[in-house]
Amino acid sequence: MKRILVLLVVAIFLMTIPLAAANNKPMLGKKIFIYEKEGFAKPPGVGRPKDKPAEGYELLGKGVKWKELPVTYYIDPSNDNGLTAEFVTSAIYESAEEWDSHTNEELLNDVYYVIADGSWDSDAPDGRNELLFGDYPEENVIAVTIIWGYFYGPPRQRKIIEFDIMFDIDFTWGYAGPTSEDSLGDTNVMDLQNIATHELGHGVGLADLYEDQWAEQTMYGYATYRETKKRTLNTGDIAGIQALYGE
Repeated sequence: MKRILVLLVVAIFLMTIPLAAANNKPMLGKKIFIYEKEGFAKPPGVGRPKDKPAEGYELLGKGVKWKELPVTYYIDPSNDNGLTAEFVTSAIYESAEEWDSHTNEELLNDVYYVIADGSWDSDAPDGRNELLFGDYPEENVIAVTIIWGYFYGPPRQRKIIEFDIMFDIDFTWGYAGPTSEDSLGDTNVMDLQNIATHELGHGVGLADLYEDQWAEQTMYGYATYRETKKRTLNTGDIAGIQALYGE
């Protein structure tokens, strides 16, 4: 009788394994990163990493990255500042290539698509990684990036599946001049390439930094008019992207 009971227990246990595996499917989630103008406090808990970074970078989460490369992206260049489509696409392309230049992987596809119906998908992903201009309802927000993906569960199941980036039209966008230590540019605009490089950092797997010691990093969580230093990656940004995708 004991033997029969043992066999029944084993049989029930074996039957529950597939069921447990089926119920252990990763859940789709989203992370939103709000990029604010320097001097304004970010709402508590929004886009903030839980731990203080020790190496000048913070990841979206352990194992959270793109598993299929390169990533194709879509640009809607429509804007209120009279910027040409050529200027907008060129600035964003240069931002994408800056990330690609620091790892042997091609992260962001050299081929991008220009569209006229871009959308910032906060309710559900639509299968397109989009960059566009839009009107974010909160003040002092320069840009917002939403990341869709699987952020929990076994590391092998964690991955990014989509990003959408909105540049807030409450700011004047354009080209803020050359990058140099002694010049922040000669026009009172928000530099598109500067901001796009930061936002695409979220798109490939990095979170914001808020400690003052990391103020020179591209992924520092604040920016301002005429700033251009974030067009190029700093040491922490490079360490972060290489931690995800290798040298």
